[in-house]
Amino acid sequence: MTVGLLLVSHNHIGIEMLNTARQMLAHCPLPTKVLDIRITDTAEDIRARLQDRLTGLDQGNGILILTDMFGSTPSNIACAVSEQDNICIVSGLNLPMLIRVLNYPDLSLDKLEQKAITGGKEGVARCSLTGYDS
Repeated sequence: MTVGLLLVSHNHIGIEMLNTARQMLAHCPLPTKVLDIRITDTAEDIRARLQDRLTGLDQGNGILILTDMFGSTPSNIACAVSEQDNICIVSGLNLPMLIRVLNYPDLSLDKLEQKAITGGKEGVARCSLTGYDS
C-alpha cells in the first residue's frame, strides 16, 4: 500500500504539474487525484468536490495533500480536512516538490511530507551564468 496524493490548486496548475511529472517520470507511482479550483466555484461546491476526491484515495497509509499557495482558497479548503486521521497538507506546490514526492512512493506519510518540504525548498534557487545559489 502507498500514500494517496491530492493536488489542490487554482485553475489548472495541479493537472499541468501532474502531466509534466508523468512525462518526466514516464508514470505516476502514487494514486493521485487533482482538485482544480476556479474563481467561479462556490465554497460548498469546492468542499463537495474535495470530499469526492478524498474518497478512495486513502489505501491505508494516508493522504498527502499538496496545495499551490498557503493562505489561498485551495490551502484554506484543504486545511478544513486537516484534522482527519492520516492527512498531511503541504503548501507551496512546485515541480521539484512533486517530483521528489513521486520519486519516493514507498515512504510513510510522515516521511513523504518531509520529502515534499525539502523538495520544494531545494527546488528554489537563484540562477546566473556562473551557477546557482540556494
